[in-house]
Amino acid sequence: MQLLNNLLVEVFNALYYIFPAYCANGAPVIFGGGRSIDSGKLFIDGKPLFGSHKTIRGFIAGLAIGTFVGWLQEAIAPAAGFPKGSVLLGFMLSLGAMIGDLAGSFLKRRLSLDPGAPLPIIDQIDFALMALLMAAPVKPPTIVMTIIILVLTVPIHLLINMLAYLLGLKKTPW
Repeated sequence: MQLLNNLLVEVFNALYYIFPAYCANGAPVIFGGGRSIDSGKLFIDGKPLFGSHKTIRGFIAGLAIGTFVGWLQEAIAPAAGFPKGSVLLGFMLSLGAMIGDLAGSFLKRRLSLDPGAPLPIIDQIDFALMALLMAAPVKPPTIVMTIIILVLTVPIHLLINMLAYLLGLKKTPW
């Protein structure tokens, strides 16, 4: 029973840690739109840099929402037993999530995939990997947290995307 309790605490801590990145990654679905980040410019291969679905408003919304979540975590941190510094951590996780998502889109354009087309595994973990890398100088996750985050992000991402699709927030269920 103690082992199960310890595992649940580790899972909670890992999800609490990455939560600003999860929120940042989802924010563009709700608040995005408008001018694309790449302004329609093409890379040297003649394909778009990121594509029309990666917008300035979505990027800024992701940063703002994720950082706000970090601020909320800092506000409740003492009660939850977490250290201070969650605002900066939330910002870095959010910035990493947004950059990771852009990197995934850049890769998809190189593979001639249309915006919104699926690229299994990359679609689910690009944002989380970059979020973890960007946050490491502020507060590195433990190895156990990293493993939990990477393992759980795939099904969580798929489930959230399916829910967003069913709610009419996304055009595709992935």
